[in-house]
Amino acid sequence: MKPLGDRKRHYWLAQRMAKTTGTDLVGAYAEGDLVQEQWANVVEACRSCEWVKGCERWLADHETGSEVPGNCPNCGAFMRIKQAAVEEG
Repeated sequence: MKPLGDRKRHYWLAQRMAKTTGTDLVGAYAEGDLVQEQWANVVEACRSCEWVKGCERWLADHETGSEVPGNCPNCGAFMRIKQAAVEEG
């Protein structure tokens, strides 16, 4: 089994992915669409990802408002958060 990546590094990668894809984590938390345990799961999923170098390249090459890449293990979570924001909008 592959060891998990550095927690701080992946925390910030997940934050950057959310920002780049327009996923409003603060808003989701305020609305109750994201709880502490779910955010911890996002970071842990990122830590176990094998697409780290690709992720870093993708983040460097994309601007805010980009779609969540399918290679991201948090694609589903970010899409759900974005959908909840639209429905509450």
